[in-house]
Amino acid sequence: MFKKKKEEVFSPASAAEAYVPVDADFVFKENAGEIEIDTNFASQSFWKEMVIRFLRKKSAVFGLTMILLITIMAIVGPGMNGYSYAGQNLSQKSLAPRIPGIEKTGFFNGDETMHTTSGSKTVNNYKTKGLDDVYYWFGSDNFGRDIWTRTWHGARVSLIIAVVAALIDMIIGMSYGLISGFFGGKVDMFMQRVLEVANSIPRLVIVTLLLLVFKPGMMTIIIALMLTEWVGMSRIARAEMLKLKEQEFVLASRTLGAGSFFIIFREVLPNIIGPIITQVMFSIPTAIFTEAFLSFVGLGIPVPQCSLGSLISDGFNSFTTHPYQIVAPILVMALLMLSFNLVADGLREALDPRMKEM
Repeated sequence: MFKKKKEEVFSPASAAEAYVPVDADFVFKENAGEIEIDTNFASQSFWKEMVIRFLRKKSAVFGLTMILLITIMAIVGPGMNGYSYAGQNLSQKSLAPRIPGIEKTGFFNGDETMHTTSGSKTVNNYKTKGLDDVYYWFGSDNFGRDIWTRTWHGARVSLIIAVVAALIDMIIGMSYGLISGFFGGKVDMFMQRVLEVANSIPRLVIVTLLLLVFKPGMMTIIIALMLTEWVGMSRIARAEMLKLKEQEFVLASRTLGAGSFFIIFREVLPNIIGPIITQVMFSIPTAIFTEAFLSFVGLGIPVPQCSLGSLISDGFNSFTTHPYQIVAPILVMALLMLSFNLVADGLREALDPRMKEM
């Protein structure tokens, strides 16, 4: 019933003779105006985006500002007047704060309220001793030393100890945790038992034993902090390694013949730099407090040098009679610890990509 259609024979020669393309058939379509690209977002790197998120957190910016301000004062503060941190003048001991210019307003004019059994009275030892041209901005201590100079010198010492100890702890703890988590098995088990033993020894015992070997000073405190503060960093680094060592980029590096330490420090480490930086910022106020505690109990910086802890210890002995001697170092240490914690909290949110959607 149906007739079979005759098949047409295709010939390349006939197709070529049918149509020959010309240059006018190939015209580039200008569609740049039709494509909407967020060039601002596309040009932002991870670190630039991190800085933007960090600056949006006002508490972190406040903490960073206070850290910079205290650091600058720790550098230039001791040289802002004619006193040294170790100079003593017993004829000018226990003088209340007196600031030139401000004294005329009735504040910081050298007046001090003394509490006795018969009542309270206001005295001005500057006028009593005829010290009309003498000014102690934070007052003087029981040995006639300028508290302003000693406070900022003590802040410098405390900052140096805390930052150096935190950096050393970062290197030791980070390397220990990464190696332990990467190799796993018996290596991880042995290294974790060593960590538990190191963490079980009280810090005060270690410092006391170190004082039997070394002289009290900045280096002894740094060594004590170095031996005890790396445990937290090690645990964080190990946890991150356990999470990342089975990822595809690690497998690709293994396939290409990369060594173990190359993978640890060149492949995995850059991916955990955020938690590491955050932990370092949290460890600095801990180191400041530890140094202050050791100095407070007499195991810290020896005289005539001073730190915030030793200044608080000296002021504590005169707190009932001359409370101004303890106010300045306590405020500086409190601001330092608060500021570092605020900055660490801001960095934790800025370095975590998951937080930008919250």
